[in-house]
Formats: sequence, structure tokens, C-alpha cells
Amino acid sequence: MKINIRGVSVNYIQYGEGKKDILLLHGWGQNIEMMKFIGDAFSDRFRITILDFPGFGESEEPSVPWQIQDYSLLIEELVNRVNIKKPIIMGHSFGGRVAIHYSSHHPIEKLILFGSPCVRLQKSLPLSTRILKKLKKLPGMNEFGERMKNYIGSRDYKAASPIMRQTLVYVVNEDLSEFAKKIEEPTLLIWGEQDTEAPIEEAKILENLLYDGALIVLPGTHYAYIENLSRVVTIINNFIS
Repeated sequence: MKINIRGVSVNYIQYGEGKKDILLLHGWGQNIEMMKFIGDAFSDRFRITILDFPGFGESEEPSVPWQIQDYSLLIEELVNRVNIKKPIIMGHSFGGRVAIHYSSHHPIEKLILFGSPCVRLQKSLPLSTRILKKLKKLPGMNEFGERMKNYIGSRDYKAASPIMRQTLVYVVNEDLSEFAKKIEEPTLLIWGEQDTEAPIEEAKILENLLYDGALIVLPGTHYAYIENLSRVVTIINNFIS
């Protein structure tokens, strides 16, 4: 199904049985299918809503770069338009970051985050990145620096359009600590022990920021929620029952 929100055509699906809602938010560069594994496991008892974020899947790209707040406003309008009531929200990575922002000032039932980095830890930049930053400051070198990003940027950055590249820059550089502190509902963090995209240290910091947070560490990577799917479904079932 398609719905126009904030000038963007947004693709979403809604299915399942039950009076309570589960809203699923995918990670960067992904789409509905990456969260449908979870939705299918609970569709016999809940109404499931999953969307393609603008810029991904079958949803249109925004006309200007968006920030986390823009995606949160999108969720706010979607929830109102399709009559979702106080949902259980589950988000992976980028989708979890949007969920943190949204949940900090909207009514939800519970929150589940899979490998969703919240804080911005100071990390040593790779030598190539430090050189690029210096090159861009030299007279006449800014355009060259932009071209170099295609060669030394992250996989996600190189795969994105210009608008989504700037969106990615906005998204990854925002610290959501203050938003996490405002979430009062029970929040479950499910993390992969070998997650290099969102290291376990970040999960522990997020757990301490939350009013009612609990961290479960599983074997696996940034996609531990899929790598341990049957176990994750059991954990979630106990948490939301």
C-alpha cells in the first residue's frame, strides 16, 4: 500500500490479527522484507505494520536530506493516518534510532531495539579520512575531496544518492542520549556480541540511559536478530506477553 506523507509516497504493509499493534522499523539500506521475519511470528496475535522508509525499498526519496527528526515526524503521521494505537515498536539499527526519537515523546506500549546505536562515541578516524578532511580545507580542493568520498567512504555512503548521502551524515552524527533518557516504557535491547556497526559498549551505555532498559547479548553480528531468529522470537514473546 502507498500513502503520501510529508510530500513523499511511502510504501507500507499492514496485516495480522489482534487489537494491539506492532510497528517494525528497518535499518539503513534495507526494506520491509528485513523486518517481516519478526512480523510474521506475531501476526496471529497482533496487527503488524511495516514501512519502507523514504529513500529505501518502494518508498520515494525525499526531495531534501532528512534528519532523524524528519523520520520521527513521518512515523507520527503514519501512526495517526492508519489508526495505530500505542504500538509496540521494534527497530533495527537506523530504524531503532528513529524509534528512540519517536518514543521519547509519543505514547508506546514497549520498545525493542536490535543493534541500534544511540550515543556518539569519540573514535579515532582512519588515516584516509583524516587526510581527506585536511585536503578539503585547502584552496580549490573541496570538489576533489567530494570525489574522494566515493573511494574511501563507507559502503552505505558510496551506495547512496547525493540526498541520501547527506541524510546518512545527519543520521549517524546525531547523539540521541537525551531522547533515550525520556523513554519511560519498558525497553529491551537485543545485541550481537560481534556487532562492529554498533559495538556492545554502546548497548551498555544505552541501557544505563534508559529508565527501564534491559540488555540481552546474543551470538552474532549486527544482524543477530535474524541470525538467532527462533530464540529472538521467544525472547520477544516473553517480553510482550
